[in-house]
Amino acid sequence: TYPQANGQKYGEDMPVEEAGNMLILTAAAVKMDGKPDFAGHLARNTNLSVKAIMGIACYGQLARQLGDPKTADENQTLARDLAKKWMQMAQDGDHYALTFDKPAGSWSQKYNLVWDKVLGLNIFPPEVAQQEMAFYLQHQQQYGLPLDSRKTYTKSDWIIWTATLANSQADFEALVAPVWQFANDTPSRVPLTDWHETTNAKQQGFQARSVVGGYFMKMLRDKLSK
Repeated sequence: TYPQANGQKYGEDMPVEEAGNMLILTAAAVKMDGKPDFAGHLARNTNLSVKAIMGIACYGQLARQLGDPKTADENQTLARDLAKKWMQMAQDGDHYALTFDKPAGSWSQKYNLVWDKVLGLNIFPPEVAQQEMAFYLQHQQQYGLPLDSRKTYTKSDWIIWTATLANSQADFEALVAPVWQFANDTPSRVPLTDWHETTNAKQQGFQARSVVGGYFMKMLRDKLSK
């Protein structure tokens, strides 16, 4: 905070976001290792709710790997029940809404669904991701898929997460190609930004951040699915 340049200052704590991050990343690390040793605040956010559900499912997966099938079954059953409720509350015609309040025509990238596929949790029915992917392919701008219906800017790392939901290589490439075009055409001469405007490829904020490691999500999914 000015005048002290002592790092970032966040306005509010994000308990659901960060608790979900810890559980999901721990489950991902354990699965990789093979032994038990991630626009402002938005209430009723459906994508954030997906992260919470994934966090519960990951807790169950960790319990199973620690030899506690009872806790595993309880939490993964709870996650599946919540996923069914999520589908009912978020359904908005041919896609799922930005928030449970369902403003007419609202939508968002449900990139947190990627962990269901990457970790093989099978919490949400496959048709959820398939329906969202079909919708996304109809709402792209020249330089990528907007983050949600409120603005036309996007986060390129999350586009790659979203693209990883695709069942076909063609659909994956259809979402990724505009991100490559952005990186090639952007007039913003800065180290790669992960937050850009999809209509003109200009930087919105952020640059040279470690979050671009998310670009490798498809490689992680492919590795874990072998």
